[in-house]
Amino acid sequence: MKFTAEEQAMMDGRYGVGTQLAMRVLAAIGEAYDAPYMVPVTRTHVALSNQEADLWFAEKLVEGGAKCKIRPTVNPSFNWKEFHTITTLDNEDEAIVKRTHVAYNKLGAIMTYDCTPYLERNVPRFGEILSFSESSATPFVNSVYGARSNRESAQSALCSAITGVTPYYGFLLRENRAGNVLVHIEADMKDDFDYQMLGYLVPRKTGFAVPVFEGIMNPSKEALMNLGAQLNTGGNVALYHIIGFTPEARTLEEAFQGKQPQREVTVTRAELTAMREEISAPAGKIDFALYGCPHFTIDQVAVIAGLVKDKTLAVPLFIMTSSLTRNLAQKMGYMEILRQAGGRIVEDTCMDQPCWKFLYGKKGITDSPKCAYYTKRREMQFVIAPLEASVKAALKGRY
Repeated sequence: MKFTAEEQAMMDGRYGVGTQLAMRVLAAIGEAYDAPYMVPVTRTHVALSNQEADLWFAEKLVEGGAKCKIRPTVNPSFNWKEFHTITTLDNEDEAIVKRTHVAYNKLGAIMTYDCTPYLERNVPRFGEILSFSESSATPFVNSVYGARSNRESAQSALCSAITGVTPYYGFLLRENRAGNVLVHIEADMKDDFDYQMLGYLVPRKTGFAVPVFEGIMNPSKEALMNLGAQLNTGGNVALYHIIGFTPEARTLEEAFQGKQPQREVTVTRAELTAMREEISAPAGKIDFALYGCPHFTIDQVAVIAGLVKDKTLAVPLFIMTSSLTRNLAQKMGYMEILRQAGGRIVEDTCMDQPCWKFLYGKKGITDSPKCAYYTKRREMQFVIAPLEASVKAALKGRY
């Protein structure tokens, strides 16, 4: 790889051993992907976790004196003070959360603890070069905004935040952003939940190719969040196009950059239904409801508040969201409606965190296949159902 004078100085350790480590990681990635050189990034997002390996790396950078040049927003952790009012936390879990917070603060991250930064605090413009990790964030910024990011890990995105650069390969190159497979949507996409199923199903038909959707009309931001999150969970898809809607696919020809699709596939209503039946736990009694993977928007919170107003939930209901959305929900009265019904909005957290141990071994309901997928290792099982139907099930205690 070719390096600028400043990049070589980082490689040589003249900016400290922490920055040197970050630059060496990026150089190794660049060598692996045959990147010719580095390019500057203007935004970063780090999918931090409270897992020991991630924390070890962050603390090693801190010890080496590293500071973020392009300050990243960060993924959810959990608010240990709030969870003390919900359940009893293990001392070890609480300790690692506190250490993670300290480490990323010292590095200079922006402690948003939100998996949807692309909606609120870290919104890119078309063509902007980023280094984003997080399985819902990368498809959204690439596809909906037309910004450019590879499917980064927490570590590689953090290294870009520190150095201000990323290897030039993959989805940063225009020619690699062309669609590969044309996906005809014959199913009537009735609501945002249908996009959950579509995203989870399509990689089975297309593999890791860039899908181009034909037959989708004016999806909501929540539908687009759902689609990207499930494409990148059910498969490894960090970029998609929707003909006549996303900025790099105004026409079929533009989406494929003048080439012919490698192949074409069709998605039917029957396939979406079968996908849901395959990945959902059986219907019946439920113990709780959990939403917010990706983090819920204020519009989604409003839907749940409207359904439970002046009613009493039969099981606990939790909504995960950003602190900004939670504050807005409080101002708009949704927090109080949910509290009176027996529900709760929790900020800054994710279902893949140890704060939910009190739900392990139980059966919940959610609208998100991603939520159900990640919690399999947490001994949680989920019925997967449309949002309104799942909330009604939480009011009855069964689906």
